[in-house]
Amino acid sequence: MVAEDDQTLAGAIAQLARRGFAESLSVVGDRLRAVETQKTFRAEDVVIREYHRFEGVSDPDDTAIVYAIEATGGMRGTLVDAYGVYSDPDVGAFLERVPIVERTR
Repeated sequence: MVAEDDQTLAGAIAQLARRGFAESLSVVGDRLRAVETQKTFRAEDVVIREYHRFEGVSDPDDTAIVYAIEATGGMRGTLVDAYGVYSDPDVGAFLERVPIVERTR
């Protein structure tokens, strides 16, 4: 599911956490890292289940995207990045190798 809606970034992260995407994720080098457990994953080990884009109401440059990611072994979490020119190139390079696979309900 790709959603563009008027909820807040924090609200989307909270809603995803309630649905099991509770781990905070970051990209370090060419790996995805679970912040709390420090476990790392290769791009081949994860899929994007959905993502949500947000634009600032008063400033179009104030944009962000949150990814709901699931790894082999069941780890589920969220990765947040800026959207557009302010995005992190390491995050973009990692995510280019990760498929978007929606979960069937």
